[in-house]
Amino acid sequence: MSIEVKAPPLPESVADATLISWHKQAGDRINKNDNLVDLETDKVVLEVPAPSSGVLAQILKPNGSIVTGGDILALLETGSADVPPTATATPASAEATQKTGEAPLSPSVRRLVNENALNPAEITGTGKSGRLTKTDILAHISTHSPAAPPAQPPARLVEVQPAPRPASFAETATPDSSNLRPEQRVPMTRLRAKIAERLLQAQQNAAMLTTFNEVDMHNVMDLRNQYKTRFEQKHAVKLGFMSFFVKASIEALKKFPAINASIDGNDIIYHGYYDMGIAISTPRGLIVPVIKDADQLDFAGIEKSIIDYGEKARAGTLSYDDLKGGTFTITNGGVFGSMLSTPILNPPQCAILGMHAIKERPVVENGQLVIRPVMYLALSYDHRLVDGREAVQFLVTIKECLESPAHLLLNI
Repeated sequence: MSIEVKAPPLPESVADATLISWHKQAGDRINKNDNLVDLETDKVVLEVPAPSSGVLAQILKPNGSIVTGGDILALLETGSADVPPTATATPASAEATQKTGEAPLSPSVRRLVNENALNPAEITGTGKSGRLTKTDILAHISTHSPAAPPAQPPARLVEVQPAPRPASFAETATPDSSNLRPEQRVPMTRLRAKIAERLLQAQQNAAMLTTFNEVDMHNVMDLRNQYKTRFEQKHAVKLGFMSFFVKASIEALKKFPAINASIDGNDIIYHGYYDMGIAISTPRGLIVPVIKDADQLDFAGIEKSIIDYGEKARAGTLSYDDLKGGTFTITNGGVFGSMLSTPILNPPQCAILGMHAIKERPVVENGQLVIRPVMYLALSYDHRLVDGREAVQFLVTIKECLESPAHLLLNI
């Protein structure tokens, strides 16, 4: 019986998705809930699990296809243990599945048999009940491979005048091209395209300014060093700096509600809750999962949320709900060594806080020169909604909370 493998329903804000990678090929035996293919949207990557066990009979949408929710991606055959007629099968694979008295070959073994045009009947299996294993195939290939051809003399690199390049050179050149000035053109991922769109939108549609300050981190660092072991033993999570900045930002947002607001047409929406976006860098690009109602969480709850989002972001398992909303964003360029930057707004939010690297610097205290761990802070804000006075005082409030952590612990 054939079963249709369909693209999952997409959220209302997402029109379509790009099919980026099939994990199975036609003819492969699969188990129920195996991940068959990845679909990339402008926010997350969706996995399409197998609806049933069987054999992948036919792939209808190749890599790179644009699909919408409900599109048929492939056909799954559940009624036969052999490769169905709709799958592309070589003579070797057909002989592999008909080998007398043995179970069908695994996908990896079958692929090696097909690629090397081998006859499995000529190979002795060492697996259970004489079944062929991947090691058996590799050993057979190594002992029966033809003699290697004589080695070619190493190529000499000579300097030549490059020939005139055609107009389409950038489309055809590859990194290993013989040309001394190679180029490579690759399509922009959906996520990268969305990032570009939103950043350009922020710069074109907001009156964006940035104000700076610095914070002496020695009290936070002393408090963290004093209690980090007990904190980890009790809560099973490490005490980081980000939870201090989230708590300090929430206190400042309560004091200056315009910075927790957004503009909708000619209206201002003041949010009575604190959903904190935490920017996370992934191999696919920068994403901002949101800690909902962060003001209701303690330090341990914030740290656990950040770690959970970081793991899901690197694994590509963030959901749309994880990325929805957000009233204020914090980004930490200091983990990459950034000393100072001007972060760009995350629309429709009207402000974003930038953290940077902590460096020891000379500081004057009570007429004495001392060395303190100092971090530069940057607050980018939309001047249409936030005045300079509010932005400066907001950053000063964060500075005061971090330099006197009792503010955060005693809620004063």
